[in-house]
Amino acid sequence: MFSKILIANRGEIALRVIRAAREMGIASVAVHSTADADAMHVRMADESICIGPAPAAQSYLNIPAIISACEITGAEAVHPGYGFLSENQNFARILEDHGIAFIGPRSEHIALMGDKIAAKATMERLGVPCVPGSEGGVPTLEQARRVAGEIGYPVLIKAASGGGGRGMKVARGPDELPSAFLTARSEAKAAFGDDTVYMERYLARPRHVEIQVFGDGRGASVHLGERDCSLQRRHQKVFEEAPSPVIDPDTRSRIGGICARAVAEMGYAGAGTIEFLYEDGEFFFIEMNTRLQVEHPVTEEVYGVDLVREQIRVAAGQPLSLRQKELRPRGHAIECRINAESLPDFRPCPGTVTTLHAPGGLGVRLDSALYAGYTIPPHYDSLIGKLIVHADDRPAALARLRRALGELIVDGVETTTPLFRRLLANPDIQTGRYDIHWLERFLADPD
Repeated sequence: MFSKILIANRGEIALRVIRAAREMGIASVAVHSTADADAMHVRMADESICIGPAPAAQSYLNIPAIISACEITGAEAVHPGYGFLSENQNFARILEDHGIAFIGPRSEHIALMGDKIAAKATMERLGVPCVPGSEGGVPTLEQARRVAGEIGYPVLIKAASGGGGRGMKVARGPDELPSAFLTARSEAKAAFGDDTVYMERYLARPRHVEIQVFGDGRGASVHLGERDCSLQRRHQKVFEEAPSPVIDPDTRSRIGGICARAVAEMGYAGAGTIEFLYEDGEFFFIEMNTRLQVEHPVTEEVYGVDLVREQIRVAAGQPLSLRQKELRPRGHAIECRINAESLPDFRPCPGTVTTLHAPGGLGVRLDSALYAGYTIPPHYDSLIGKLIVHADDRPAALARLRRALGELIVDGVETTTPLFRRLLANPDIQTGRYDIHWLERFLADPD
């Protein structure tokens, strides 16, 4: 087992890793920018080291600085958290070349799943259901017209190297295709340096259902059920729950088994999430995230598993401690992503937190790096906390979330907590009748 690991991240996820490491008797190293010198992850780690100025490109994305920090502190492994370098195959490979363990999958699997076209082809070969679409990249408008004619309108044009909704456009008919195709390619080039796009059938009102998987790289693998992440704004998840309100145990076992077998056949090591669109009883693969997800706590609460601890164990070469027959969901969990943003326009709202009161009680968890007096810097993502609740069933979890939101106090900055109070009062949320477009419709016409 490692004696010291470095966390190449910040905020609540850095704290999450520090906690797991401390429980395992492993020393932790926090890296930070000059803007984060007073951040909680710096305070909580056993050691800390500054790796650059405030801009992420000069600090949290600065691979040479992170490698140097490992060498200076003697860290044997790096946990990347999520975001930043967590799905950067070059970073994982460079760590491997320096004899530093990457607490995540091997670089070749990051590269494979980072290429959306190759990822889809791989999943099709492994028996994972996929959305009908082009067999590869679509380089010309003429070819795009042919593909659209084969799979039928509406179609979705997506960046091969994309994510977060960038380089993604819908064409509902032939007249919309030229503009959507050219715009998607332009956005893909600007965002990812690669204008390759591919096409899929556009599903009208699907849900976003993802399967948590874990492999040891030696043929052992498990799934830990699904999370429903259908409440999204601009393709960004806002509210996640497990299990999904629309997935029954037999369906969970079937799709989970397919995903676990695919991971085993790939020889995948570590945590991963296979994401699907789900409509009319069918699953359609969209991508695999080769890292820990922001919403991993709901799975931890329902299955009683520490996913970060398991990540560290597997990266250290230990066998998978999870056994499929022992993994049974218990109750219901929900997570709200709380951002420092002003409503209704969701404008980032950095500033100094003057008062903080965290909700508590049975089944309530707040993953956050906030503290009273902390100044939220303007340089990074506006996520400031994740409020997670767990209860015996979904109605009880909704009631507990409503209570916990009422206890949460964050003064000094505006947050998105009022949105969740409104959502919980909506009959569609109470009954679980929503899809990936529901929130956008609600925000456009909340009455």
